[in-house]
Amino acid sequence: MRLYSELAPWFHLLTHPSDYVEEAEHIVRVVEATVEGRAEMLLELGSGGGNNASHLKRRFTCTLTDLSPQMLDLSRTLNPECEHIQGDMRTLRLGSVFDAVLVHDAVMYMTTETDLSAAIVTAATHLRPGGVSIITPDATREQFTPTTSHGGHDGEDGRSLRYLQWLTDPTPSDTTYDADIVMVLREPDTPLRVEHDHVVRGLFSVSTWHRLIEEAGLQLVDPGVRDPFAGEHAVFVARKPLTPSEQGSTLP
Repeated sequence: MRLYSELAPWFHLLTHPSDYVEEAEHIVRVVEATVEGRAEMLLELGSGGGNNASHLKRRFTCTLTDLSPQMLDLSRTLNPECEHIQGDMRTLRLGSVFDAVLVHDAVMYMTTETDLSAAIVTAATHLRPGGVSIITPDATREQFTPTTSHGGHDGEDGRSLRYLQWLTDPTPSDTTYDADIVMVLREPDTPLRVEHDHVVRGLFSVSTWHRLIEEAGLQLVDPGVRDPFAGEHAVFVARKPLTPSEQGSTLP
């Protein structure tokens, strides 16, 4: 995807960190409502430009991972105090565990059930017993509706971006849909230019999500927390069971 490579320096004008305040607050509330014991260390798989982390780092010590080195470089400019690690969410193994694992909309790039299962197993592998994973795909098969959206931001450096995104599902019987993004880029003393990016994203039923989460050894939980974006995305919250020796007690 060009937006995560050659166009990465424009990413924060497509989707700005300030757009994520309310969602980050919701993530914090969900973690605090569902984790067993402490909630201090958070791992994000597919952290992108670090937009969520720019708010979550006020509550958690964040470790940020992404497949794109360009996006990690961008995130470092926003979150220099966070650890950044390049890796694929399907295969990443850090050898450590966390109180919470967040997989935001980057999970949409898992386009097969095998890939999605691998990403969920990665999340489960990096959770301590009693820890929680929050996975927030843009849509499930049941939710998806072809649509268009638009937006963009003006930067303090004189650059501006406006975009149109068109979501379509050419083959409703498979596990993918198409996203086409047209971006108009403006920068000082440079002719206006237009860029197009096409990506394929994954789309799975709620029952598939539930099955794969449970197969990874996690227990789905209802956080009982109001979602300010209900209907605009899906949220799956799952906890890693405590071991028998930990039953009846929680971590300090």
